[in-house]
Amino acid sequence: MKRHLIIATAAAAALVAGGTVTAVAVSNDAGSANAASGGQLPAKTVAHDAGAQASGTAQVQDGRSSIPMQDDDANGQEEIREANAAKVNAPDAAAAALKAVPGTVTGLDLDADRPGLVWDADVLGKDGKWHEITLDAGNARVLNQHVDHDEDDDAQERAAAKSARTDAAAAARSAASHGKVTSVELDDDHRGKAVWEVETITKDGTEHKLLVDPQSGNVSAAPAHDTDDDDNDGADD
Repeated sequence: MKRHLIIATAAAAALVAGGTVTAVAVSNDAGSANAASGGQLPAKTVAHDAGAQASGTAQVQDGRSSIPMQDDDANGQEEIREANAAKVNAPDAAAAALKAVPGTVTGLDLDADRPGLVWDADVLGKDGKWHEITLDAGNARVLNQHVDHDEDDDAQERAAAKSARTDAAAAARSAASHGKVTSVELDDDHRGKAVWEVETITKDGTEHKLLVDPQSGNVSAAPAHDTDDDDNDGADD
């Protein structure tokens, strides 16, 4: 209706002025146009960006994972879905991170807070700098890496990372019997000593927090109040 009104208005203006006018009306259909100047011009097709039409795998070049993930899960099984979707497990993610930056992996986290599923890895490099590396959870390809200049220079954490006989990959393998590993973190001051904190999830959705001794590799369940404290911290975020 608006298209016809525009043409009629333009034509009337041309008659009053005693001249000619070319009226172009754009319809609601994307990329189409009609023109009137003594005749009808062919409709012009507007090409869409191919990236805007992509509905499947996101491209690594765009810094996104090859495993697309939804922002939320109506069934409340988001953690299970993420763990099952990850083709790369925690030990393999750690190995891939060390290929990118030689050193010691101090943290791994399976993350879907972006267009895709990734492993976020923290590495204390042999260069003495802290590095953050993002890995595709589908193929372990490095999507992004940078030096974390904001990381506090914690001498205690550095010492714990360098002295640990059990690395993040070994800690993840030790805890794997309790479910799929979704997070590994070196806590340099857990009750006065360093431990690997490992989070897992089982097929029924049960989450476990485990402690792995960085010297012996022994696995123990985290005290209940530790898990409660983590839940409260998450609620405050």
